[in-house]
Amino acid sequence: MDIVVAATGAQFAWAGSEAVLQAKIGNPVIVLGLATGSSPLGLYAELARRAGEGEVDFSGDTAFALDEYVGLDPEDPRSYAAYVRREVAEKLGLQAARVHVPDGMAPDLMSACASYEQTIRAAGGIDVQIVGIGVNGHLGFNEPRTSFISRTRVSNLSDATRTSNARYFGSIDAVPKRSVTQGLGTIMEARHIVLLARGAGKADAIARAVNGPVTTACPASLLQHHRAVTMVLDEEAAGLLAPHTYRRLTFTDGQIPTAVR
Repeated sequence: MDIVVAATGAQFAWAGSEAVLQAKIGNPVIVLGLATGSSPLGLYAELARRAGEGEVDFSGDTAFALDEYVGLDPEDPRSYAAYVRREVAEKLGLQAARVHVPDGMAPDLMSACASYEQTIRAAGGIDVQIVGIGVNGHLGFNEPRTSFISRTRVSNLSDATRTSNARYFGSIDAVPKRSVTQGLGTIMEARHIVLLARGAGKADAIARAVNGPVTTACPASLLQHHRAVTMVLDEEAAGLLAPHTYRRLTFTDGQIPTAVR
């Protein structure tokens, strides 16, 4: 595990983008796994900036969203389909036909889940999967006690997760109770995983994921068994980690390097 601690939002976004762009070296067309929520927004903005400056081209890439709420129309601005379209696809210049989001409105959700898995396999698997982490250690919407070999499926959301996401819906009562999510087994097949976490509220989950036992009580602890994980944290999210376990970025915002690819 490569753990990077960023002192500022600009450094956080740059470090995340650099971890993603490593997959583009020598492989100009890749398959991206997309997380949603607030943590990756700076990363997506930085990738868009670098694409706009001609440093990288995403137009031929394929993307798969990590999850979606059950029962939200893709046109609902709170849906992850809308988020991916608004915050990622349009800004990075991804082709709409190459951007995939789980279908939370499907009449047959089990069939839709199996189809999503097949579409990922047909694309050759995910090269770099961006993920966040829940306060209870969840990855995607894989809540505690989820099987480590789970595949894309319907997941019941915990009260902790729904409470955390209530800010996007106005109240917890409006937060959907179910989602379609890539399973832990699906996530672990990505060639590189980039986890982003900000804020003191994530510190305990990060500490358990990095240093705790590998247990379904903390789904993110499974990342200890992955061959290539980059964690990008702010100071608060890294607050319970021993200093020798991570590296700090040493440049200032004005010195952020720009790699030429």
